[in-house]
Amino acid sequence: MTRTCLSIAAVALAAAVVSAQTRSARTLDIYVVDVEGGNATLFVSPTGESLLIDTGNGGAAAARDARRILDAARDAGLTRIDHLITTHFHGDHVGGLAALAEQIPIRHFIDHGPNVQPNEAIDAFLQKTYPELHRKGSHTVAKPGYRIPIAGVEIRVVSSGAAAITAPLPGAGAPNPHCATFKRHTVNPVSMQPVGSTEDEQSVGVHLTFGSFRAVYLGDLPWNEEFQLMCPNNRLGIVDFFLVSRHGQPSSNSEALVHAIQPRVAVINNGTRKGGQPDAMRVLYSSPRLEDVWQIHFSVLSGQEYTVPGVFIANGIDDQPGALPIAPQPLPPPGANAPPAPVHNGPAYWIKVSVQDNGTFTVTNARNGFSKVYPRETSGTR
Repeated sequence: MTRTCLSIAAVALAAAVVSAQTRSARTLDIYVVDVEGGNATLFVSPTGESLLIDTGNGGAAAARDARRILDAARDAGLTRIDHLITTHFHGDHVGGLAALAEQIPIRHFIDHGPNVQPNEAIDAFLQKTYPELHRKGSHTVAKPGYRIPIAGVEIRVVSSGAAAITAPLPGAGAPNPHCATFKRHTVNPVSMQPVGSTEDEQSVGVHLTFGSFRAVYLGDLPWNEEFQLMCPNNRLGIVDFFLVSRHGQPSSNSEALVHAIQPRVAVINNGTRKGGQPDAMRVLYSSPRLEDVWQIHFSVLSGQEYTVPGVFIANGIDDQPGALPIAPQPLPPPGANAPPAPVHNGPAYWIKVSVQDNGTFTVTNARNGFSKVYPRETSGTR
């Protein structure tokens, strides 16, 4: 072989090595977007395939939340959304869908089936606009066990339509000791209304596996339905990342769930006065194996007693108080006379999780650039 040929071969080999390193260095990225106490969470695989879970608030906030989701999609280099899960048909989870679909193509729509909680605005959207969007792509009514087709990432539906998986996921299935002390809710501790058949019970919940990394998000699945999923055996197993249910409210997030899945990191998609109540925070803080809680918003319901360090909070409020009371602020009684929540109309920041296939992951607060690396656990620590 001539010297020229050897040089060309060496360059080609070096390029192949660099290319392989680039591919192996790509991460699974998770953007938890600020939609002011709703939910919009974007997953982008190393191959560039995407899954968006929920689209934020409707009404006057729809355009705002769609724009914030689009900003995350652009940061990830996306030109379309491959899969969209609507966990359930409440306005803070589906309200921004029509506005988002006007700005970026959505290929595959996933939900739990018909709305079970009549609402004039939601029903009008589901009867007319939603079917029109389906016709531009595809539509799946997901049952427990359904798998989202994304290369290299295992995403499995574990709850949907008021049903849950009946067999444990691979590696799960151990007896759950927290079931013995579980007490069912008869009244929602946030709304103080009797529990019953609402859209929350219908929530599409998912479990994600990427290499040795495990994550769970269950939408607004209520407390009682967590028992159905987790007892008498833990069907989800132990996870690394937990996107906290129901915005961090005590109407979900029982010990039977949180203490059994033992997340290392929990992120709360809360609002300034939605989520972060002491009863929910106590469960999170006392969970075995927990290292940190991150929040999309500062919560006045936490006070100094239960808030997380400021570096872990992505968004504040526009009118900053001179001092933060030690005691958590009580949640105002529901109804038209409740005082308005503190306002956040300024820049919105996401929390981003970047996961390597060896299980190491990094969480970054877009507001201040603060990052923390969570190294992969060695064998036997999980």
